[in-house]
Amino acid sequence: MKLFRFRGGIHPPTRKELSADSAIETMPLPERLYIPMQQHIGVPAEPAVKIGQHVLKGQLLARASGALSAPIHAPTSGWVRAVSDFTAPHPSGLPILTVVLEPDGKDEWDEFPLPKDPFEMPPELVAERVAAAGIVGMGGATFPTAVKLGGATNKHIHTLLINGGECEPYLTCDDRLMRERAADIIDGVLLILHGIRWGRAIIAIEDNKPEALEAMRAAAKGYGQLEVVAVPTLYPMGSEKQLIKTVTGLEVPAGGLAAQVGVLVQNVATAYAVHEAIRHGRPLVRRIVTVSGGAVRDRRNLEVPIGTLVDDLLRHCGLNGEPARLLMGGPMMGTVLPHSMVPIVKGSNGVLALDRPELPQGGASPCIRCGSCVRVCPVGLMPLELMKRAQANDLDAAVDYGLSDCLSCGTCAYVCPAHLPLTHYFNYAKGELAARAQQKRKTDYTRQLVQARQARLEREAKAKAEAAAKRKAERAAKKAQEAEA
Repeated sequence: MKLFRFRGGIHPPTRKELSADSAIETMPLPERLYIPMQQHIGVPAEPAVKIGQHVLKGQLLARASGALSAPIHAPTSGWVRAVSDFTAPHPSGLPILTVVLEPDGKDEWDEFPLPKDPFEMPPELVAERVAAAGIVGMGGATFPTAVKLGGATNKHIHTLLINGGECEPYLTCDDRLMRERAADIIDGVLLILHGIRWGRAIIAIEDNKPEALEAMRAAAKGYGQLEVVAVPTLYPMGSEKQLIKTVTGLEVPAGGLAAQVGVLVQNVATAYAVHEAIRHGRPLVRRIVTVSGGAVRDRRNLEVPIGTLVDDLLRHCGLNGEPARLLMGGPMMGTVLPHSMVPIVKGSNGVLALDRPELPQGGASPCIRCGSCVRVCPVGLMPLELMKRAQANDLDAAVDYGLSDCLSCGTCAYVCPAHLPLTHYFNYAKGELAARAQQKRKTDYTRQLVQARQARLEREAKAKAEAAAKRKAERAAKKAQEAEA
């Protein structure tokens, strides 16, 4: 099929050879699992268990809270030892409400009803089962998958696009998943198609993954509605809007969503999770994680329970000394971790322990206005101008320059000869905007409460006045009757 070229992009060293030949390995259960209630975009889940309670694998630990949320399930059987704050996988290291689970070693599944033939059930049940399984986007975005599926049935979707790009350096978990479980991924794709009542899907894989391409093409053979496409190896190919542009030639408008151009995008790991949920009744309780980097002795692709500590992964793989930097995710868009005592969550696709030679060398210097950042920006922004506004805390001007469209992909910072931390400033500005929006919501809510209280007091005062007037009128009438008598 004809492919198109998105704007900008770079070719960083892939470093995938460190772990690409490492088959998926099931990691032994750790002593404790730390399962955060916030593992998705939207509202945190609400705990549904008590301390001391014994749960089975897949049993509900926390309920979804509202429309944009996702439930969370037990990654194994065991006892709930605490429901308290624990360090979140975030650079701030701030705590978040977390269920602490002590495995009992049995890894015993809860029982789930299974459909005889998933393709005979009503399409709307696909989204319901995906929602009940707690599936979110596993490429890193962690948007609740059921919300996207439900919205797709109400929009003019003409293409289901399965993202097998995995463009981040070092990461190979999706590559190994496609090589080893291609048939299950294809089944998940077909189930998604059934759920959205549409019959066409394109599976896009970067051309530096020949084994994955071969495996997926073999698994898709015989399904005329599926097409497996090799796309160029170009970062950030795995970004939703850039992949849509490459495969369809369509451009998602600024501030818009993929559905506006008739495309629904899902990651290959998400499709696999859909297969697991609908075919086998298994909620999302495990995921495959690449553990790599120069400081790691045995680089591996591990299938681990949600809630496993990064420290457990690093001890399992071994270290060649103290890492210079710990990352959750890839080196371009990953999260710098404050320490290793943070848990793996649904969106964790990699843990990198980098040594010093793998880090950027040299400090920041004044901008020479070379324009390199503008040339490589995949959405056509002016990173230097954005950085100036972010430095000055002029966030409204930063928004005018396209801050909301910034992918935080890091291409501008990667090519900057002055080593300016451009992405750092953009993420800071986005965080400030989010904090302001949250504060505004709190202020508006407080104002609504004050107004509601004032209205209630006014109603009560009016009711009292009316009651007093009525009593006064009754007394006057009584006196008039007595005077007549």
